[in-house]
Amino acid sequence: MEILTQINDGILTINFNRPEKKNAITFGMYQAMADALNASNDDKNVSVVVITGKPEIFTAGNDLEDFMKNAASLASSDMPPVYQFMHALNDAQKPVIAAVSGNAVGIGTTLLMHCDLVYAADNAKFSMPFTQLGLCPEFASSMVLPQIAGYQRAAEKLLLGEAFSAQEAHEMGLVNKVLPLEELLPYAEKQAAKIAALPAKSIRLTKSLMKANQPQAIRDKMNEENAHFGAMLSQPEAREAMMAFFQKRKPDFKQFN
Repeated sequence: MEILTQINDGILTINFNRPEKKNAITFGMYQAMADALNASNDDKNVSVVVITGKPEIFTAGNDLEDFMKNAASLASSDMPPVYQFMHALNDAQKPVIAAVSGNAVGIGTTLLMHCDLVYAADNAKFSMPFTQLGLCPEFASSMVLPQIAGYQRAAEKLLLGEAFSAQEAHEMGLVNKVLPLEELLPYAEKQAAKIAALPAKSIRLTKSLMKANQPQAIRDKMNEENAHFGAMLSQPEAREAMMAFFQKRKPDFKQFN
C-alpha cells in the first residue's frame, strides 16, 4: 500500500508510504488520496485530516516515469487522478493538517498551500522546480503563494525553483511552526485531537467562512495552469529536462533561446 489511511479518534491520517522511491507520487497514489479526501467529507467518524510522509522524506513529487507515461491525459478534457486530488484537497470540508519532514518537492510543496495548518520538522526542505523542468506552476500556486508570501518572495521561489528551508518557509507564512523531527508528528496529532474534540459544525462553518470564495478562484486558476502545464509537457524544453533527469546530467536549455 503506497498510500496508508487510517481513522482513529476522529483523525483521518493519509500517509505517503513509498520510501524506496522517495515517496514519489503515481497516478494510483493520487487516486487513493482523492478518494480518501472525498469520502471524509461525509464521514461522521472523521473530524480532521492529517497528511504526512516518512521522517526522512515527505514526497519527491511526481513519479516522473509514471507521470510521463500518463502525460497525454493531462492535456485532455478528462479529469486525471492528479487533478482529482487537487480538487479534493481544495474542496475538503474538514480541516487538513500537514506534517512535513524531509524533502517536499513540487506538488509536495504546493499541496501545503491548500492545507489549513502546516507543521514542519527542522529537516524539512521545500522546492517547486517547475521552471527547471520546462514547465509552469500548478495547483494554483501562481495565485496562492503570492497571497501567502508576497509577490517578490513567491517570484523568487517559482521563477528560480530553488530549495528553501523549513525556517524560511515559516518566515514566509507557508508553515505554522517548525519543530524537532521527533516532536513533529506527536505535535500535529495533538493539534488534530484538539480540533476533533470541538463541535464539528462550528469547525466546518469556520473553515468555510474563512475560505469564502477562494475555492472557486483556486479552481479557475488550476484550470488555467493545467491547460498550460499539459501543453508544455510536449514542448522541447520539457523533453530536454526529463531526458536530462533520466540521464543524470544537467539540461541544456540554451538551444531553445
